[in-house]
Amino acid sequence: MAFEKTPVRAAVVGTGGIITGAHLPALRAHADRVRLVGAVDVDESRLADFLGEAGDGVSGYPGMTEMLAAEEPDLVLVGTPPSLHAEQARAALRAGAWVLCEKPLCLSLAEYDAIAAEEGTPAGGAGEAGVPPGTGEPAACGGPFASVVFQHRYGSGAAHARGLLRSGDLGAPLVAHCQTTWHRDAEYYSVPWRGRWATEGGGPTMGHGIHQMDLLLHLLGEWSEIRAMAGRLVHDVESEDVSTALVRFENGAMATVVNSVLSPDEVSRIRIDCADATVELTHLYGYGNDDWAYTPAPHARSRTERTSHWRTPAADVPSSHAAQLGGFLDAMEKGERPPGSGPDARRTLEFLAALYKSAFTAQPVQQGEITPQDPFYRAMHGEHPDWAPKEH
Repeated sequence: MAFEKTPVRAAVVGTGGIITGAHLPALRAHADRVRLVGAVDVDESRLADFLGEAGDGVSGYPGMTEMLAAEEPDLVLVGTPPSLHAEQARAALRAGAWVLCEKPLCLSLAEYDAIAAEEGTPAGGAGEAGVPPGTGEPAACGGPFASVVFQHRYGSGAAHARGLLRSGDLGAPLVAHCQTTWHRDAEYYSVPWRGRWATEGGGPTMGHGIHQMDLLLHLLGEWSEIRAMAGRLVHDVESEDVSTALVRFENGAMATVVNSVLSPDEVSRIRIDCADATVELTHLYGYGNDDWAYTPAPHARSRTERTSHWRTPAADVPSSHAAQLGGFLDAMEKGERPPGSGPDARRTLEFLAALYKSAFTAQPVQQGEITPQDPFYRAMHGEHPDWAPKEH
């Protein structure tokens, strides 16, 4: 069933830096298709500042319940601290609104499946019946759906690379590297909700490297096995400040993954060595086409008719919230599940849960292993005595 309202009525929940710096410009980039009508924040001063920047026609609210009742938005953009995401996404879905939420959408696979159970809920009605536990997939319907902000999927460079990889034009994927090595100091972790399982859900694995790992899965497809380690090397936090992993994919490719907030020389990087070429992305928080590089294998270098189109996508669309919002609005108009939702986004969250489980248990973890009976289904720390909060 197509979504026929134009323009889409949107509201934001949270008016901090990510909403002001990323979502508001994205909404303005699609002003012909979506109109901001409401904003929610418990901080009156911050809300007032946002309303002044957002312009006329946007009403402010201290709570989500008041906003949903007054504005009846079609789309809710969530940019609050992570521990609030799950309930806010569910409330929006129950009200009949589609949801685009900052990462992570929630703090566990259990929360993800609870959100999925609300998808397809008519305003004020009950959720779809027959949600298979542990799948994140409700019965087929025309929405509303909840999607995660994974903006690195949406640049033209990623779309081009994914097409080449999926077509086999680069040869079989063999070896990959996924690196998110950033730096965060003690002041960063002085914010009360950071570094705590109950409020952030994890460390750089969950809150920083999630973007590159999601892009790696988006490019290479299904993973099958992961072996990992994690540590608290510098910061006085509950969660990790570094993690590493070895990953096997269903197509046979093997990858290394590193997530760190201890690295003075900050970089985000993905490299995939295929039989006929290496494709590499090097950037920090966002990329354009020039940040991608293709290196032909020696036997392919003379085949210019095959390799010339590797380097230049048809357009140069930087990775951005605006690019993802455009695709999300396309899905709304068609009444289709948007990318970055359902089993697609659940796969990334399952990958993170498996990384934590492998790191904390010192055992390999297979895809599909973490069922609702597994403690790592309910929390990323899995109630492990060396990692779970002391009050547990």
